[in-house]
Amino acid sequence: MQSVDLEIRRDDLRTCRFLESPAGDSRQPGQVLLRIEKFGLTANNITYAVFGEAMSYWDFFPATQGWGRLPVWGFGEVAASENDEIKPGGRYFGYFPASSHLVVQADVNAAGFVDAAEHRQTLPAAYNQYALTTSDPAYDAEHENEQMIMRPLFFTSFLLADFLAEGELFGAQTAILSSASSKTAYGLAFLLAAGTPRPRIVGLTSAGNLDFTESLGIYDEVATYEQVDGLTREGAVVYVDMAGDLSVRNAVHRHFAEDLVHSAVVGATHWDAERPEADLPGPDPAFFFAPTQLQKRAKDWGPAGVQERFGEAWKGFSEPLGGWMQVTEASGQDAVERVYLDLLEGRANPRQGHVLSLG
Repeated sequence: MQSVDLEIRRDDLRTCRFLESPAGDSRQPGQVLLRIEKFGLTANNITYAVFGEAMSYWDFFPATQGWGRLPVWGFGEVAASENDEIKPGGRYFGYFPASSHLVVQADVNAAGFVDAAEHRQTLPAAYNQYALTTSDPAYDAEHENEQMIMRPLFFTSFLLADFLAEGELFGAQTAILSSASSKTAYGLAFLLAAGTPRPRIVGLTSAGNLDFTESLGIYDEVATYEQVDGLTREGAVVYVDMAGDLSVRNAVHRHFAEDLVHSAVVGATHWDAERPEADLPGPDPAFFFAPTQLQKRAKDWGPAGVQERFGEAWKGFSEPLGGWMQVTEASGQDAVERVYLDLLEGRANPRQGHVLSLG
């Protein structure tokens, strides 16, 4: 049995290749070989690559020196097991490389198992949990594709909305979201719209995605990045930066100045935008790291409480997805490379959600 792995040059994200190797032939006691059935690929995965070094995303799945294995979210089936508690055929949702197979050191728990491999012990625990579909409160057999594409993004939206609600939106009456056509921004806007009190929600997007973003019907106002200077100044503002484009961040800070009460940096969909140095008026931008909020809530609510709350939020969110998201399925190396490069270069259609396989 051969395993296929996508590898990406760490110093040149446009260069990628596929390697083949034996799939888990030398498993050790407690290890499990998972066949990665399918995975979602979105702009969020580009963020993993952009912050691969800074946030240790490359460290989850060891690769050839100078290369990285792109993290994705998907479903894996147990192909072989050296763990008495895990039987072949079980299916798990979790964090995988863009590959056909993965060997894990499975430490079984109530939700499924944790990959207890030595190299993952110092990495954020949120990415090491694999949820058994038969005991996962958010699992929906009829919407697996939507889960792969949206669930990881919505989990970030869920934790970010919780962070903002906990701080009572820092006293803001308006929330401005960049990269408003992105699925993470849409999830956050959905949750903010359902919150109490409900802020005015403004989406910033590119001219090419303006019509799509307006069609989502979740934003009170949509503007292009070039129109920031024309946005209404009315009360306190919180800015959530999904784009990672410093020129846009500069424009927001300079336009709202003292009205800006919090500036959160979440993603980097504009990964190749210029990042000139600038002294920004308003609060210093603060990076939002979802696992930190998750760790806090796991202590407050317990891991089961987090999953129950998320499961409830997910079910309310997932129902409207069929109204606008078009799921595209494909398999093979050419398809994975094409979708990856389209996302990297900003050519992907925001209406589309991609489900891929290398198996």
